[in-house]
Amino acid sequence: MSERRVTIEQIRKKKANGERFAAITAYDVVTARLVDEAGVPLILVGDSLGMVVLGYDSTIPVTLDDIIHHTRAVVRGSQRALIVADLPFMTYHRSPEQALESAARCLQEGGAQAVKLEGGKAVAGTVARLTIAGIPVMGHLGLTPQSVHQLGGFKAQGKDISRARELLEDALALEEAGAFAIVLECVPSELARVITERLSIPTVGIGAGPHCDAEIQVVSDTLGWFSDFVPKHAKQYARLAEDAAAALSTYVRDVEAGVFPTEKESVAVPEDVIRALTEHDA
Repeated sequence: MSERRVTIEQIRKKKANGERFAAITAYDVVTARLVDEAGVPLILVGDSLGMVVLGYDSTIPVTLDDIIHHTRAVVRGSQRALIVADLPFMTYHRSPEQALESAARCLQEGGAQAVKLEGGKAVAGTVARLTIAGIPVMGHLGLTPQSVHQLGGFKAQGKDISRARELLEDALALEEAGAFAIVLECVPSELARVITERLSIPTVGIGAGPHCDAEIQVVSDTLGWFSDFVPKHAKQYARLAEDAAAALSTYVRDVEAGVFPTEKESVAVPEDVIRALTEHDA
């Protein structure tokens, strides 16, 4: 019997109780199992999978089918964590009805318990429509990767008074619309503090300093699956790329040298079976 999953109400209460929490991305069964066993209460199946799993140079090519496919895997690999599925680029922008259809697929086909979408006041009506329909929504402000071309690249947001005020207003609008939490990505630490203090729902930072109610990171950054680039906002708690490269090199050498596999890694067969075969051949 599966352990009961974390609910959005429990996530909300963490802020009220002053409990910080960690969230992280996952895209497959194995990673989801490890994250879940570590006690992480919220897993995001992020459209970041486009860059760290599928090899795109942005999140924009990611499709709804991609998200649903990977969400299914994460759900199968976890028992306790709340699973949030990212709504990809242009799957919720045309109308609230389109957003409803996309979000419903994430829950019905993917097995997610909530969805995440990017934007502030412009999508507040959509957030309200989804929450009225019973679909929990996590917001996302600051550096919104789906708008990377409009933003002029992966740059920090909210560094001038106009944009800072706009981000605060966006956050308040999302809270009013019914979002249960808001990701703040790459915004100045003190701005994140102001927004966090003004909201009654949790803020989940990434590159937003220490004042948010929670932190979320991309799992490949945290575990060091890539050795060529480490984002400024990330901390490598392991260097799995280096360990994997060393292990694979050793594997290649062992096979080439004939020291793997051995009888220890082989399946035994009764001697009379082999005897009967050889006698028959003779």
